[in-house]
Amino acid sequence: MGTVTTNDGTSIFYKDWGPRDAQPIVFHHGWPLSADDWDGQMMFFLNEGYRVIAHDRRGHGRSSQSPTGHEMDTYAADVAALTDALDLRGAVHIGHSTGGGEVARYVARAEPGRVAKAVLVGAVPPIMLRTPDNPGGLPMEVFDGFRAALVANRAQFYLDVPSGPFYGFNRPGAHVSQGVIDNWWRQGMQGAANAHYECIKAFSETDFTEDLRRIEVPVLVAHGTDDQIVPYDDSAPLSVELLQNGRLKSYEGLPHGMLTTHPDVLNPDLLAFVKE
Repeated sequence: MGTVTTNDGTSIFYKDWGPRDAQPIVFHHGWPLSADDWDGQMMFFLNEGYRVIAHDRRGHGRSSQSPTGHEMDTYAADVAALTDALDLRGAVHIGHSTGGGEVARYVARAEPGRVAKAVLVGAVPPIMLRTPDNPGGLPMEVFDGFRAALVANRAQFYLDVPSGPFYGFNRPGAHVSQGVIDNWWRQGMQGAANAHYECIKAFSETDFTEDLRRIEVPVLVAHGTDDQIVPYDDSAPLSVELLQNGRLKSYEGLPHGMLTTHPDVLNPDLLAFVKE
């Protein structure tokens, strides 16, 4: 574990496990979580011999609760500061949800040789918000509701989200894990309310269309068809159409948090893509 200090003085916490000469896999977490959300994947890839790295986005987890910079350009710049400090070459960047947007913005701008491949899992690109150019998106009222719930009672909101739509625990017959719910709440409450509030705009209103078009490396786009947070039809298929070298992998009936609920399904697929 360690920290990297960015140009504006923000301290970015990261985990860095495994052989330093092994290929690095860099994980980017979703909102409002932390690097801890990737523990299952990090242990899996560590046991496969890879170097595994995950950071807490600014204002999240153990990184600085910074007053500014809670938008995608700065998130991507923070990732660049981390990869520069660790001198990562030929890395695979894997992002979930908001982290998928962060991956798209970073990879599109990364120095040649830094990135070998990328994976977007349940990711927010191309854009979540309903606009004239994106009529299938979610209305602003949805995200205004997130903001209102966060301000009114963040602790309760951070129980309601994982207890319901995030992991599909609101579906009939779902196998509900209280530990998973509690861990989501723990990670969320560790971060800063102001950062989480502003990040809602970042993940919902940022248009990643041009980022996706610029990416030249192979990209796997993995998405559950029962994703209640980032609806499938307005995300994964549209992202693949924009990518130069993209591949779509759909998971029938799986939820937004499928990396946690179905690691036995996702992890081998991620490994197979990395090894190609």
